[in-house]
Amino acid sequence: PARTIPRAIAASLAITLAVYTAVAVSALAAAGPQALAGTSEPLAVAVRASGAAGLEPVVRIGAVIASLGALISLIAGVGRTGLAMARNADLPRWLAAVHPRHRTPHHAEIALAAAVAVLVLTTDVRNVIGFSSFGVLVYYGIANASAFTQPPRERRTPQALNVLGMAGCAVLVATLPRSSLVAGVGVLAAGLAGRVVVLRLRP
Repeated sequence: PARTIPRAIAASLAITLAVYTAVAVSALAAAGPQALAGTSEPLAVAVRASGAAGLEPVVRIGAVIASLGALISLIAGVGRTGLAMARNADLPRWLAAVHPRHRTPHHAEIALAAAVAVLVLTTDVRNVIGFSSFGVLVYYGIANASAFTQPPRERRTPQALNVLGMAGCAVLVATLPRSSLVAGVGVLAAGLAGRVVVLRLRP
């Protein structure tokens, strides 16, 4: 892991950057910035503008598959975080159950899937995405700050990179919609307050 994980991170970032750049340049060349800025489905607009409207269903199917892949990975990751928190009594113990055959935190993943379904059915998904972005950026900001505790012998990058990472997270948070910021700060405050209550009640 000490050798493979750093290589995998660098390779995945490089591949992602290349793909995003290719898609962005292609979409801008086909439709232009004005058309893309004025729509909620920029890739479909770009396909139509390029004269390949027949491929629009393919683009939409690809978007659904990509979104599903991201959702599955997030459910798996958040489910395991819930498992760890439940084991530490920060969440209900029921969420700490592990499936006897598949060895997955099935209670936590079922609860998370139910919460996602309720949000999709009852709220504007764009607000949920903004709120999720707030949480992810706070998470990565904390991760960059935590890297300062690494001993020098375990540090692979200069600490200036951690400062740059925290600054980047702060800038991106500032660009989120106001409603996402308010909801994110509210949930974060409620979580911290709940944590204080749990610690005081715990023997």
